[in-house]
Amino acid sequence: MNIPRLNGIDHIHLYVGDKNAVAAWYQEILGFKIHPKFKVWNNKNGPMTLEDSSGTIHLALFTRSNQPPIISLAFNTSGIEFLRWVDFLKLHGLKLRITDHQISWSMYFKDPDENMHEITTMDHEWVSERIYR
Repeated sequence: MNIPRLNGIDHIHLYVGDKNAVAAWYQEILGFKIHPKFKVWNNKNGPMTLEDSSGTIHLALFTRSNQPPIISLAFNTSGIEFLRWVDFLKLHGLKLRITDHQISWSMYFKDPDENMHEITTMDHEWVSERIYR
């Protein structure tokens, strides 16, 4: 099976002590602002999503609890390629956690050194119609 395609990095997860304070810093220093589409996810366990002024760089701020600062990468792909990635990664023995975020789909997996990675697609409706059939 050929390796499915990725479109690029979708966002970077940052684990922080205080999401509001960190968001204010990114706004003042780098010009980031809270992404309005993803405000619904900003709760105790979910991310506060920031974007730069061009809308091309996205940061997902998660509240850190008793762990050192870490970063994980989220890659973006199409709905078709998302389903190909599910099959490809399972074929290679990776344990996947697949999550319906209601406006996107994501799969989470670890590399050999336990770094968490994510592949996500915004083709929510298309994947929803096909993922469990």
